[in-house]
Amino acid sequence: MRTSKAVLLAPSVLFTLSVLLALSACTLSGCGRDSGSSVYTGVLEGKSVQVPALTGGEVVSLLVDTGQEVSEGDTLVLIDASELRLQREQLSAGLEELEVQREIARTGLEQRKTDFDYVREREARVRELFEKQAAPQQSLDDLRNEAERARSAYEIARQQVRSLDARRRQLDAQVGTVDKKLGDAVITSPMDAMVSTVYYEVGEAVGPMQPVLELIRMDELEVKIYVSETMLPRIRQGQEATVRVDGVDEEFPGRVEWISPKAEFTPKNILTPETRTSLVYAVEVAVSNPDRVLKHGMPVDVVLNERNRNN
Repeated sequence: MRTSKAVLLAPSVLFTLSVLLALSACTLSGCGRDSGSSVYTGVLEGKSVQVPALTGGEVVSLLVDTGQEVSEGDTLVLIDASELRLQREQLSAGLEELEVQREIARTGLEQRKTDFDYVREREARVRELFEKQAAPQQSLDDLRNEAERARSAYEIARQQVRSLDARRRQLDAQVGTVDKKLGDAVITSPMDAMVSTVYYEVGEAVGPMQPVLELIRMDELEVKIYVSETMLPRIRQGQEATVRVDGVDEEFPGRVEWISPKAEFTPKNILTPETRTSLVYAVEVAVSNPDRVLKHGMPVDVVLNERNRNN
């Protein structure tokens, strides 16, 4: 299994770093008690997607590398599908043979139908003669028996055609399953994103539904900040925010997307009169990043404009 070249912060590390940065920011800025704005510090995170191998097998081609930008629909990985292609050929041969059988069965059905109709017509004529006493009972009985045999042969031929039709539907379903697996052997990107982790190298075997690589969406990032109990009433969902990065003059607009309904204790998880001030609430701020200036794991300052918040 491949070891990623990229150094990404684990979620627990990001959480601890975000909390410590947020508390440090509150200490330095008075927890935002300035006129009209509150400043917090957090770490940018992109939404990640684990891209699985829906069809297991050997990795025969790896078309991307860590840190590469990909677009939705781009081919990322190719899984060996030689066995599936052989199954597809076998099913195609079976369908061809079945089609010959169906043609023979349909021809036989048409013949049985012609024979049955002919015997019924003869039976009707003899019945008419019998009623006029122009034909013996034996002739009528013989034609009735012959008509019954013809009808049975016709019904058997119909059942044979229906059975072959059902077999055709089964093979079509099997072909559809194999075709889907063949398509799944070509792993494509589900979105515009950056490749953050590649888990397998060419030649390694991957199981069905196992993640092959991880993508991180970069066009919109999120930063989680932590606010104290006293600051929570001053923050609303949809509230405007400004994101600042050290070394970059540009400021990035953001908005409050989510406010946690539950408090968290940091650094301790025991509520005592001495640690009550450590009670914080998580707040997620979404930041647009169309030019990819911002990066996953980058520490930033978040300024919440309280004058423009939505009431």
